[in-house]
Amino acid sequence: MKTTGFMGPCYAKAMATRYRFGLEEYERLFRGVRDVELLAGEVYRMSPIGPKHAWSVARLNRLFTEALGDRAVVWPQNPIRIPPHSEPQPDLALLRPKSYGEGLPTPEDVLLLVEVAETSLEHDQGLKLSLYAQAGIPEVWVLDLKENRLHVYRTPKAGVYTEHRILLPGEEAEPLAFPGVRIPWS
Repeated sequence: MKTTGFMGPCYAKAMATRYRFGLEEYERLFRGVRDVELLAGEVYRMSPIGPKHAWSVARLNRLFTEALGDRAVVWPQNPIRIPPHSEPQPDLALLRPKSYGEGLPTPEDVLLLVEVAETSLEHDQGLKLSLYAQAGIPEVWVLDLKENRLHVYRTPKAGVYTEHRILLPGEEAEPLAFPGVRIPWS
């Protein structure tokens, strides 16, 4: 790399280096800051939530709560801790039934994550899905509001989901952790 003036090659290289936040540092610096999440050490501003997105999350929250009762904790739009560099905020999570008042859930607690995508489909099916697979989260649903379809990802192996199904309106989804429970997602 050729540089001019007082900036030598070391300075130019340092400017291109990204800084990765750890969980503790992120929580200290961004506590109380709304609409941000930590993904693979980088802070991302979350997309604004429109009415269709909000309604979809509220509806799924109600459907899961009614169908599962106390068999799972329904965790809407709250963070999940994925050490050492991630704290995503999925739109909905089904967690193992226990108290999370003393610490955020980790991948071992997660039965299912749901992302609702109106403007964030590429992000949700790219970086976030990869992060969830690497963490070993057994199942992720991505609700594509624009195309009105549900992507069901299961069976993470070597950092990717080996099973991907697309459900169309009228088809019901069945969480892997709860055989026989059918969710009319559309």
